[in-house]
Amino acid sequence: MRTVLAREMGGCSVLGRICGVWRRRPGVRAVPKAPGFDTEAGHQLRPRGSSKWSRPLGGQPFPGLLQLENLSREELVDVLRAAVVDQKGPLVTLNKPPGLPVTGKPGELTLFSVLPELSQSLGLGDQELQVVQASGKETSGLVLLSSCPQTASRLQKFFIYSRRAQRPTATYCAVTDGIPATSEGKIQAALKLEHIDGVDLVIPVKSPSRKDFQEGVKRTLSHFHVVAMGSGCALVQLQPLTGPG
Repeated sequence: MRTVLAREMGGCSVLGRICGVWRRRPGVRAVPKAPGFDTEAGHQLRPRGSSKWSRPLGGQPFPGLLQLENLSREELVDVLRAAVVDQKGPLVTLNKPPGLPVTGKPGELTLFSVLPELSQSLGLGDQELQVVQASGKETSGLVLLSSCPQTASRLQKFFIYSRRAQRPTATYCAVTDGIPATSEGKIQAALKLEHIDGVDLVIPVKSPSRKDFQEGVKRTLSHFHVVAMGSGCALVQLQPLTGPG
């Protein structure tokens, strides 16, 4: 699951990295309330004033952000080994902590740089792990690794084909501040990466110009589905078809 951020989304804020504008559609269908959620389905959203990012409590840009400068290679391998959630055959899935880049410059501490040690630590011997699919540096999320080059190649081709065909390959969960006007639909947004307080954040751009797109702003599209609603909030599943990266 991605690291939590606060973003304005057409009248409600989404806690997650996918952000943009809720596209309203006719024909809203009822969404069940989760256990412990006692709000009414007709709860109305209140407009938000600013979409600017604000620092969470504790002074950290991201709660749980991995501080690489405080880790040795051995300690990072221990962190990643503890983050493994599944290991079957040549495939290994781990929950990458936020703040860990997948690749980087020679000599930098990255996921890629410690794959040989991680492979040994997981008992794979000479079968070194390869990255098949991974989330970005500033986000947590599942990373798919493979110790079989053929399997890695096939899966990488699958992800490439799915992106080109705009087929979702991942589902993320987010909690919104407010309840979307419809239970499902699409989020279309213009996003850009902005470096704030040493962290790369994804920022929505309202009414982007042609110059904005030339300077790196990306159009993005995601499907959303409201899973449950609570007191002024909702649990939403998002399937990004395109991204800002």
